[in-house]
Amino acid sequence: MTEPPQPPNQPPTPSGYGHLPGPPQPGYGYPQQGENPYAQQPPTQPMQPMQPMPQQSPPQQGHFPPPPGVPTVGMHPAGGAPQPRKKTAVVIAAAVAGVLVVGTGGYFAFFNGGDADPKKPVAQSSAPADGKPSAEVDKGDGSGNGSAGAEDLNAGRKQGEDKVLWLKTAKIDGPGMGVEAEGQWIVGDTVVKSAWKTLTAYGVTDGKQKWTLAFPTPICSVTQQTAADSKTVVMVKDGDGDSATCNQMKQVDLKAGKEGWTKEVPKEGLFDIMTSPTLGITGDTVAVSRSGTASAFKVSTGDKLFGSATAEGCKPDSYVADKGKMIAISTCYDDDLSGEVSDADPVTGKKTWTFKLPAKYRVSAVYSLDPLVLDIGNQDKKERAIVVLGPDGKQRATVSGEGTFATECNNGIFHSVEICSSTAVDGNVLYMPTVAESGKTNEIVAFDLGTGKAKWRTPAGDGRTITPLSAANGQLLAYRKATSDQGGEVVSIPAAGGTPTALLRNPSGPAAPIESAFYNPLIDYVDGRFFIGVTMLSAKGTDEKLLMVFGK
Repeated sequence: MTEPPQPPNQPPTPSGYGHLPGPPQPGYGYPQQGENPYAQQPPTQPMQPMQPMPQQSPPQQGHFPPPPGVPTVGMHPAGGAPQPRKKTAVVIAAAVAGVLVVGTGGYFAFFNGGDADPKKPVAQSSAPADGKPSAEVDKGDGSGNGSAGAEDLNAGRKQGEDKVLWLKTAKIDGPGMGVEAEGQWIVGDTVVKSAWKTLTAYGVTDGKQKWTLAFPTPICSVTQQTAADSKTVVMVKDGDGDSATCNQMKQVDLKAGKEGWTKEVPKEGLFDIMTSPTLGITGDTVAVSRSGTASAFKVSTGDKLFGSATAEGCKPDSYVADKGKMIAISTCYDDDLSGEVSDADPVTGKKTWTFKLPAKYRVSAVYSLDPLVLDIGNQDKKERAIVVLGPDGKQRATVSGEGTFATECNNGIFHSVEICSSTAVDGNVLYMPTVAESGKTNEIVAFDLGTGKAKWRTPAGDGRTITPLSAANGQLLAYRKATSDQGGEVVSIPAAGGTPTALLRNPSGPAAPIESAFYNPLIDYVDGRFFIGVTMLSAKGTDEKLLMVFGK
């Protein structure tokens, strides 16, 4: 293999499969120049070594190359995403679902999921035109008194298995392409689920409906985050037709089931196109990012705080907000269309530090804001790296390791960057799941963010797949996914590593094929209960599963 060029005063780069170059030169943190075109061979074949790349002509806006001294990371098809479904490789602009293959310099590959296993009983979607869930199917309380003709989902539970508390279905007759159901919030003793034009709240213990809030037009963007008073902001379209725009913000009190203010997102300029906006909440601030433009508003009143049009210097494409922190990801409209990341005061938008990206590089995912962990890449060169920044915005480490790591952050082609939900960070540890090849197991790898090196690996075992749920107080919570004949599990793993401890064992039998058939689901574990909900409904006028809850 030809080694990537070395910057001055740097040690030689390790070579050979499974090795990454050493830490990046301070102030950057980006891969060496190299070429790794989309490899089309099966995943069992070896990855191609990186080769030096000639200088390229200026790329299109939104794609970027590397400074010297940092591991190269490129696009590469890998074994597939963690969901148990067929995979198809796709070229990405911003990844819908991705994997980081960290080997010789490191590689990223991106995938779309295919159809679910046709043998699995996937409820086919549909519901009434008002968008409300149909007569709710309350199965699985162990009494055998589910809806007419419904099997008892807890029948034949094995010793040590917990139970299905309830299952809800929806019946929507909607547009031909289906409808979104991406909202899911647990607020005290209530879980709130979105489905097309409605928000519906259920009791977490029995699934009984508490309230329903119906909007005249479809919900088109949500955030799982809430303000301290259980209020959140959703976005709805300004009409029902195909030409309707997702530009209407609505405040919702998730505890009371009441709608607050409604305001249209004001344009930040001539080229402010409201395509697939994303939302983020921290404190009393909600950030709205969309197609290269971003604004921030008060959750309490809807009043505008700041935005791209008034930002000094480079213009923010996205504001990413979480747990008291906010950053701006910006484009500098210079000859190279360079980019930068800076902190942003959630009230004023002002910055105190700036991390300059090399020309033609972009941030493709954010794993955490505290500490700040960024997935950066050059799409033209098919390169990626994961960098860790300190509180002053200076790079302190680059994550490196062996394996194929899932990084499904749901950033579609037109979606702005937001916090990645398929990884977890607690203190100084990043937890990432590897991708399971067909019929094989995967594992979670813990990385020390001080050194960037892998600390430990925990396999799912038995041909299963495992994905992080959350991490706090020195413990990782993870979901060991269900199969058609085995229920899923929620497990706890200490930050120092060790044998996983099962916190919840979902039942096998009739419940398992339903649990395993949730496609790209929203998953939560709160107060000893596991919630798994759909993100899309096909909306063909028939009952389809919406939300399933497990507990003791």
